[in-house]
Amino acid sequence: MKKFIQKLVQVKARRVVKKFKPRIVAITGSVGKTSTKNAIAAVLKTKFDVRVAEGNYNNEFGVPFAILGVESPGRSILGWLKILLKSEKHFPQVLVLEFGADKPGDILALCELVVPEVGAVTAITPVHVENYGSDIEKLAAEKRKLIESLPANGLAVLNADDELVRGFASASKAPVVTYGFNSGDVRGSEQILETLEDFSFEPRETFATTKFNLVFKMDSIGVELKNALGRGQVLAALSAFAVGDYFGVSSEEIIKALSNLEPIAGRLRPLAGIKGSLIIDDSYNAAPASVSVALKVLSAFEPRENRRRIAVLGDMGELGTYSEAEHRNIGLQAATVADLLFCVGEKSRDLAAGAREAGMDPEKIREFSSSVEAGRHLDTEIKQGDIVLIKGSQSMRMEKVVKDVMAEPLRAGELLVRQYGKWLES
Repeated sequence: MKKFIQKLVQVKARRVVKKFKPRIVAITGSVGKTSTKNAIAAVLKTKFDVRVAEGNYNNEFGVPFAILGVESPGRSILGWLKILLKSEKHFPQVLVLEFGADKPGDILALCELVVPEVGAVTAITPVHVENYGSDIEKLAAEKRKLIESLPANGLAVLNADDELVRGFASASKAPVVTYGFNSGDVRGSEQILETLEDFSFEPRETFATTKFNLVFKMDSIGVELKNALGRGQVLAALSAFAVGDYFGVSSEEIIKALSNLEPIAGRLRPLAGIKGSLIIDDSYNAAPASVSVALKVLSAFEPRENRRRIAVLGDMGELGTYSEAEHRNIGLQAATVADLLFCVGEKSRDLAAGAREAGMDPEKIREFSSSVEAGRHLDTEIKQGDIVLIKGSQSMRMEKVVKDVMAEPLRAGELLVRQYGKWLES
């Protein structure tokens, strides 16, 4: 019965799009989809009425909710019926959607549900690859379906720093705009991270600012992103600039919109921690590429005196045959960055082994079976001025660690991921 009603919601979403004819921007990739989606939406909102899903509605069941601007009713049949009976008197000019690809056929199904005018691809990494026979080329082929489906009068926006994504250009009927640091039509350069000088972090401060130059055509524009950490945030901004330019948004309006972006819960979001520490909350999910990026962010902080960089890393899921090697590789990298390493979960034993192999003092490596256990121990370990990165796959529930050591636990519902419904019960 539920699947039948879900199909009816898909039919309604398709019918509404056909009626109101909004312009549609779709984003896919292995990492960075949500940051890119939010950056694009922020830029387009300066000129258009834009609808963007607040939640992670990126599959065949979630995208219709994003289109209709509603939340999933869960098990409530009445809630589903309300969605079906709701009349659409007003509809936004632009939809900014996220397309996920957990299994073969997902992207094509979404492109058949709605045909995007603009398709943006972030990066291809070994996440969800176990559903593709651990073959990253098959995963890339799935993501490429978005670009193949674009109309000739649309736009493909591709990350030129990713070799697989860059190769999608030949599959596009639409014009292609590339972005990146190494090359691209929209380029980022001279990225620096400015942090608080006293390394005592209090709630609601600007903890850090990422500055870079955005190069487009003959212009070089200075951009500042408050409380934005890492290369991925800059790449999201570059992608958003490309889309904004296509939609006729001025460079000045784009830069202003990007400077006012709020960090996203659970995605490299800096939060004040207990005892004047700083938490880098990256607890939403984890893939090898995103963990590597997060560790680079951690390494960019230079704690004073005896303050430490602490990495709290949980299992990375859905890696198939890549799992052991990828966890080991992250351990090798963590050993060069962290003064103290917490490894959480069974798969992270390989991570700990990699750190020991790299020469990290075994006494600085702690292993825990669960996020709850790790959080309790971290609570006693943390000191003023420590910089603490917390990251792991969704199944590891690393937000529980964040909640244990954040300075404002009463704001967890506002600041952290998975603070509702079934998540709070498990």
